[in-house]
Amino acid sequence: MKKSYLIVLIILFSTFTRAYSEDLEKHGSIKGHVQTIDNKPASFVSVGIKNTNKGTMTDEDGNYRINGIRPGTYTIKVSYVGLQTDEQQVTVYEDKVTTQNFTLRESASQLHEVLVKGANHQNRPIKAGKAGLRPLDIPQSVQVIDSTVIADQQINRLTDVIKNVNGIALGENRGSTNETFYARGYSLGANNVFKNGARTSLGGSLEASTLESVEVLKGSAALLYGGVTGGAVVNLVTKKPKFNWGGEVSMRAGSYNFYKPIVDVYGPISKSIAFRLITTKENADSYRDVVKTDRFYINPSLLFNISEKTNLLVQGDYLKSNITPDFGIGTVAGQIPPIGRNAFVNASWAYNRTNTSTAQANLTHKFNDNWKLNVIAALQAYNRNYFGAERPQAPKADGISPRALTRSNSKEYTYNQQINLTGSLNTGSISHTLLFGADADQSRTTSYGFKYGDGVNAATAFSYPSFNLLDPATYATGNDIPYTRIYQNTFTPIYRMGAFAQDLIGLTDKFKVLAGIRYTYQRTPKANTYNSDTQVTTLAATGIPGAKVDKAFSPKLGLIYQPLKTTSVYVSYANNFTTNSGIDVNGSPMGPSIIDQYEAGVKNDFLNGRLSVNITAYKILNNRFAQTAQFQKDGVTPNSDTNVKEFTGKTASDGVEVDLAGHLSANVYFLAGYAYNFIRYTKTLPTGINEGERLVGSVPHTANGTLFYTFNQGDLKGLKLGFSGYYTGARNSGFNTLKTGAARGVPVHLNGYTTFDISAGYSIKKFSLLAKVSNIGNTLNYLVHENYSVNPIAPRMLSATLGYKF
Repeated sequence: MKKSYLIVLIILFSTFTRAYSEDLEKHGSIKGHVQTIDNKPASFVSVGIKNTNKGTMTDEDGNYRINGIRPGTYTIKVSYVGLQTDEQQVTVYEDKVTTQNFTLRESASQLHEVLVKGANHQNRPIKAGKAGLRPLDIPQSVQVIDSTVIADQQINRLTDVIKNVNGIALGENRGSTNETFYARGYSLGANNVFKNGARTSLGGSLEASTLESVEVLKGSAALLYGGVTGGAVVNLVTKKPKFNWGGEVSMRAGSYNFYKPIVDVYGPISKSIAFRLITTKENADSYRDVVKTDRFYINPSLLFNISEKTNLLVQGDYLKSNITPDFGIGTVAGQIPPIGRNAFVNASWAYNRTNTSTAQANLTHKFNDNWKLNVIAALQAYNRNYFGAERPQAPKADGISPRALTRSNSKEYTYNQQINLTGSLNTGSISHTLLFGADADQSRTTSYGFKYGDGVNAATAFSYPSFNLLDPATYATGNDIPYTRIYQNTFTPIYRMGAFAQDLIGLTDKFKVLAGIRYTYQRTPKANTYNSDTQVTTLAATGIPGAKVDKAFSPKLGLIYQPLKTTSVYVSYANNFTTNSGIDVNGSPMGPSIIDQYEAGVKNDFLNGRLSVNITAYKILNNRFAQTAQFQKDGVTPNSDTNVKEFTGKTASDGVEVDLAGHLSANVYFLAGYAYNFIRYTKTLPTGINEGERLVGSVPHTANGTLFYTFNQGDLKGLKLGFSGYYTGARNSGFNTLKTGAARGVPVHLNGYTTFDISAGYSIKKFSLLAKVSNIGNTLNYLVHENYSVNPIAPRMLSATLGYKF
């Protein structure tokens, strides 16, 4: 690993020294501005030099720049799917920047319609990448689900979005109170989901119906984000203010008394200030008896154009989400009982109430055409108040299950600060796209403990009488809500900070190198618990005297070959780290596990950008998996303390991913993908999990496909038809088997399943109506957390959205 760090450092050092020792403008450059026929900026259109591999895309302000061009006369081409192509000749001189502006034949509104319907994200920079690189220049798999798909599929939750992303599988959590995902075999935990670049909580199930896009950066993103797992990072991009008046009001309704009004309004407050306000209200029953949803969401934002080079975006949102917690139908002797998709076995009064508030200020300043500074400050407050029965699990075939109650309350405050400097320069004929960044975040979580009754000796646990999972007449036992009170609180802070540098080096028109390195520092003080009954504060027993400190370097190195302007072949190495609790046999705190990830892929654009085909293969190795030490320090005496660990375990995850995206015209598009993953332990203790056995909960095969067609002429003009299909392969839940043969629980085998959705709608002028029937085959399958939270997937359901744009 030290060799990897050294290689990256050498590349970066040579880049920076050459930048200051050579003439930066031995070649010429072309820059310019692209606008619409009504003098509005033309964002995200392609600008390329014909018969070369050089090209770029305009930024949000319609500006572009192409560096490292040999002197000569060239033809510049501006194009986009659905637009009329514009070409102009330009002469490039050594040591000079040539300016060439373009005016499209379309208006701003026509361009927006084309961009939405014909978006090709292979060449559009993604915000999750921070450096403004187009996906073809990023040596890892990237996928973007835009607002068109979100609207056409009538998406409400992040889960609905992720079904369209190959390589990410849906999981289940205890009580179905939030969303769980697995990418390349690894859980996307609390650190892997971002909103506008800042970490966000998955608690309460994020509102997705109003998003501009969802960006998924697969593989390791530790270089940019620090302590994230190696599967993927997901960035939710919210809609931004505009300097023209507009908006949409819609009403969505569906099966099981679902209704959801949505309001989206934007416009100018002055010449330099614009606003946007989005709000929704959602209420619904469920195909699960008793389960109800009550949600409210609001997302205000303001954009200040402080000057031509500086703008400030201030945005925030608030989500109230009250959902009946639901552990599903449980298991009987390790098997899923045939008690019906609707059977609800939690306490009828159970509740899960969450409130999530975020605020963010995003300042962007352009020093010149090449260099830009971005500063972000963000805050999130999350509160969860939960009470209900625990998971239903009958150990024997008679169906008798205990019914313990769980009472919890927690508050989490997360603060995030970022500063990113991006720029480009040339060292002779070599181009550089540079990113320097630093970030920090602080997490402060307080969780509360409860007692069932007054007095110091009141019980901290409570159970209803047992019930029979096979007898619905017993489900209603215990309808009274026990009295509880807070008697203790536990405060757990975490502090993280890091700095990184990255350079995309264009050695020639066809060969590029992406190199970067990050240093991350994480400090975790001991959790402290205050007991109000005894008025005593205690610190968590971690085995170390003070705060735990983790430090890690995260390098990244990618080699990119682009034989054509529309083709990219790459190989890359990156790593990420996971922190470990416990101490080693010498009493020192366990350091982080370093997880190596190797990836190779091909990205292609065909039909002038109308079709993209991407293939990715990867291998992820954790050769420092922490597990309980087998022996004590002397190497002879067996160790029985699970807090004493050693880096003797190993895991491996490998797979392939294929994704296709087509925007064959402005009125037809499709998405399709397939992914295979195999994650397993490759080295465990003699008493550990069997080596080579697939991890339970992981999904070997997933596939998805979506096609939408809108008639744009003739008697059927305005009619929209859509079809979507999703496949989840056979998998196991429960617990992996042990080498000793000891059983921790019965594995639950789940067959593979496929669901299909059909959509049909009609638009006339400013009105639209879109209807969808989901799971048209009424397929029955389950999402399972270990072997107890067994939740049936949704049955055949109908939803429709009536909208009016203004």
